[in-house]
Order: sequence, then structure tokens, then C-alpha cells
Amino acid sequence: MRKKIIVSVTNDISTDQRVHKVCQSLQSMGFEVILWGRKLAFSPDLCRPYKTKRMKLFFSSGPFFYLEYNFRLFLILLFSKSHILLSNDLDTLLANFLASKCKGVTLVYDSHELFPESPELVNSPIKKKIWESLECWILPKIKYSYTVSHTISQFYMDKYGISMKVVRNVPYLSPTPLEHKCTKNIIYQGGINPGRGLELAIEMMCFLDDFKLKIIGDGEGLNALKKLAQKKGVENKVEFLGRLPFNDLKAHTLEASIGILFEETRGLSFEYSLPNKLFDYIHADTPVLASCLVEVKGIIKNYQIGELIKERTPHGIVKQIKEMSQKLSSYDFSKAKKELNWQNESQTLVGIFNPFLDKA
Repeated sequence: MRKKIIVSVTNDISTDQRVHKVCQSLQSMGFEVILWGRKLAFSPDLCRPYKTKRMKLFFSSGPFFYLEYNFRLFLILLFSKSHILLSNDLDTLLANFLASKCKGVTLVYDSHELFPESPELVNSPIKKKIWESLECWILPKIKYSYTVSHTISQFYMDKYGISMKVVRNVPYLSPTPLEHKCTKNIIYQGGINPGRGLELAIEMMCFLDDFKLKIIGDGEGLNALKKLAQKKGVENKVEFLGRLPFNDLKAHTLEASIGILFEETRGLSFEYSLPNKLFDYIHADTPVLASCLVEVKGIIKNYQIGELIKERTPHGIVKQIKEMSQKLSSYDFSKAKKELNWQNESQTLVGIFNPFLDKA
């Protein structure tokens, strides 16, 4: 009988590439995988090689959402047969921790970010304190954990004395199709929330007459960005494509000539982040123009696959965009793709989970 792992997230699963890759890797190791998420009004149907389940909730955000989700997840985990529980991010950790203690099963924690240091919490001291207290109570008690960057791993070592492995959110290495690069096509992909620098991206389009900006993703800031594009008179140059399935998203990334990563340093969560869109751009041979975030800066300087923002103003960005568009062929992605891929990165997962297969 195969060992069963229950994986849990608070999103609707459909566009979470990291969790999907982790589940695929666990299944390939020989585990039976069940992934739990939540069902939203716009959630598409799923067809995955592993089992997926999604719960419909009464609350969609705020404290009642987290309470309802964790209570219901706790009951699901408590009464479902499993050998290992894999908790993704702090907002699933309470239910997983309590269930693991009640059942006496192993808990593994995947931290996608410095959750209490996210922009939404940094400016809300009471909420931040609640999440920090939860993290401080549970995290030092977890034996098996990993995160998305070395900087975050070091942060948790310094704060709690725990040693987190690092599994970066990189794509699978696969042949890059010879797509036509539109030299006037700029892309952003990811969450549309405060701190992503998308207001700056829209403002820069006022001065890029021959360029088009594609914004792919969803979030609470989407409507405000659409209104800003209309206010600035660039609605014809900015295309909002919403949330897209993996393959559809990749097609747009392959076509783009420049990928932007304009995250602001709003709290340590962003400052230490290593967004998966950086690696998606790399694997699509799309040069990156990025903020000087700690981990991002290291990748760009080491592999020379893009540029760091020199002057964070619309005119400064426009100057760099035009300069980059004139030398697209000078960026070489071969070394970065060879080293920064899921085939390599998933070996850390093998080291974490394989020993459990040998246990009785």
C-alpha cells in the first residue's frame, strides 16, 4: 500500500504552479497524493494525475474565512487516512498542526513567503501580531520544513533556530519553442495586489507609444488598475487577461520580449521574495527588468538574463525598456535554464520525503 500524503492550500489550486509541481514529484516518488484547496465561483474544472478536492466556503476573505477554512480542514484531516500532512503557508498550518498531533502523523511545512511580513499585514499591527504568535507557537515544533529562498531560510534560522531546506519555485526544464518575439510586447504575470509596482507599469505606458503591456493574473487591485489605465489614457495599450491556465500563460510569456518584476520593498516578505515569474521569464528566453530585491538581484547579476531598475520613475523605466528592446539577442538564458529547473530543485524534496517511504 502506498503512503498517503494530504497536501493543503487556501487557494483554488488551478493556477498554483508550485503546489502542482510538488504534488507531481511526490507522486513520482511513489506516494498517493490528495490535494485540498477551495472552490471559488470562477474555479475551472481540474484534470490532474493526482487526486484534487476543493471545499466551498461561506466566507471568502478576512478572519472568518481563515477560521472557517482551518476548522473544516482540521476535520477533513482528522477523519481522513494519511501518513503525512503537507501544509502550504501559514494560513493552513494551524489545522495541519493540530491534526498531526491528534493523529500522530508527520507534518511537513512549505513556506512560500514570510507570511507575517506581507504588505497586507505590515500595515495592520493587530493582524500581524496574531499571525506572528501563531508562527512563533508552531514553527519551532516542526521537524520537516522547506521554503522558497535562501534569504527566508536564513531569516527563520535567525528567528527560531530552525533549519529550513530551500526549494525554489522554478519550472521544468523543457525545450523552448522557437516562438516569434514581439519586440514591442511587455508582460507581467502574477498576483495583482498592493506592492507589485503595476501602477508604475501603467504610468510608463504613457511614454511607450509603440509598446503593449499584457497583465496576466488576478487580485484585489485589478479594478483599480483598469481605472488607472483609463485615467491615463492607455487602456488601448494595456491588456488585462485575467487568470490563465499554465499552458495558455506560457504561450504569452514565450511571445513577450520583456518581462517585468516591479515588486516594491513593502515588508520583508517582498524584499526576500523570489517570484516564480522570474524563472518563467528565464525559461521562455524573455529578458527581465526587475526591482533590486535581494534574491532577484543575485539571480540577474549571476546569470545576466536581464536588468535591474536603475531609476524607479516612469521616464527611467521607459529608458531602460527601450535600451533592452534594442539588444534582446544579447541575453543568454542557457546556463540559467540548465541550473534553475525543477528537475534539479526537486532533488531536495526527494531528500525530505524519500525516508518516509522506507518507514513501516
